[in-house]
Amino acid sequence: QVNLVESGGGLVQAGGSLRLSCAASSRTSSFSGYGMGWFRQAPGKAREFVAAISRGGGTTSYADPVKGRFTISRDNAKNMVYLQMNSLEREDTGVYYCAAARRPIATMTVAYDYWGQGTQVTVSS
Repeated sequence: QVNLVESGGGLVQAGGSLRLSCAASSRTSSFSGYGMGWFRQAPGKAREFVAAISRGGGTTSYADPVKGRFTISRDNAKNMVYLQMNSLEREDTGVYYCAAARRPIATMTVAYDYWGQGTQVTVSS
């Protein structure tokens, strides 16, 4: 079992930046054994992939709409994963979820085993 808690969401103007954080905890497994990802869900839409990072942090993957603007990173010593979001657009509005997968890295929602409760990001024009 892995518990994930997101933070850092909020209201920001278009063009601004936010940094999301996800704190992971587990009594039975090591954080470094999980591929980690960020997903988002806008009102009325399905949850979609945003970014993923491999267990050791050496490999990352991004959805096309966020490439060049978002950066995912992790700190295995602190059991943390981050999403730095720059040049935010109104289309980035949604609830952002952190997720953990028992595999090296994954981009599909069904590949993830544990999910946080989400943090709201609202981008105003």
